Amino acid sequence: MSHRPPRHVLFMLCDKVNVLDVTGPLEVLSQPCRLQADAPPYRITVASLQGGLITTSAGLRLDTVPIASVEMRSVHTLILPGGGAGYVPFAPRALVDWISAHASGIARICSTCTGAFTLAATGLLAGRRVTTHWLAGANLLALDPSLQLEADALFVADGKFWTAAGVSAGIDLALALLESDLGHQTAMQVAQRLVVFLKRPGGQSQFSQALRQQSQEGALADLHGWMAANLQRELSVAQLAEQAGMSVRSFARHYQRKVGMTPAKAVTAMRLEAASQALAQSKRPLKAIAADCGFGDEQALRRAFQRQFGIAPASYRARFAA
Repeated sequence: MSHRPPRHVLFMLCDKVNVLDVTGPLEVLSQPCRLQADAPPYRITVASLQGGLITTSAGLRLDTVPIASVEMRSVHTLILPGGGAGYVPFAPRALVDWISAHASGIARICSTCTGAFTLAATGLLAGRRVTTHWLAGANLLALDPSLQLEADALFVADGKFWTAAGVSAGIDLALALLESDLGHQTAMQVAQRLVVFLKRPGGQSQFSQALRQQSQEGALADLHGWMAANLQRELSVAQLAEQAGMSVRSFARHYQRKVGMTPAKAVTAMRLEAASQALAQSKRPLKAIAADCGFGDEQALRRAFQRQFGIAPASYRARFAA
């Protein structure tokens, strides 16, 4: 690890912030400080505009120092956690103005989840590549249509601005910051200590599609449960319509409207989810996993993984189970 003066990392909080947006990156960045207590690579400050206790979206209260007490010339990295409700801007105007006033003197500015809204409100992200929680992308573009939204990315770096996707992706971003600052070996050591993956394969879509399906209520929730238990079947639209007790035409139209994708794409997403879990959690042969998850053979499994994740199943297993 480096013996240079520690980089000063400032977390800027306000009420309704997400707990994990704060504690996830903070835990990652504090780990190397504990590993090398005699020469910590980071100095971490958790602040708010007025200081004192702020109330998170989960109701937990976190103590902060007032920003007026922070020597801003020493700050290297600013982290803006997300929060609020409804995936819309939640930071007060005073915080947006404070960021605008101090951004030029900060080497690296990061947001997690809907913290991207706070940054976007300053205009500093105009025209840049960004990401945010998969449910919030449309609202973020409504705030600033010039943004180049990378909806499937876990995090995006564009110049000195780094944005992370939903909640736990703040951990991915912090590990990337750590790797950039201290090198791969240290980042891997921290990832292993936290029992997380240094670099998750794929992007948000591997989670968002499955979560969208699982969030449906009533008959579709029952249908999705049946589909998950019968992935090795053909699962044609006709079979699914019969299981749902609807005509094929009505079912296809109703499903597209409720889920936001065709039944065929939903089946593929569920099969990919099941195959991903099997690859990460077992050493079973690809042929057996392909058959159990309804892909039929290894080639079909490989094609599906390449299309969705951009990597082969074996590479997914090597990274995800490492």
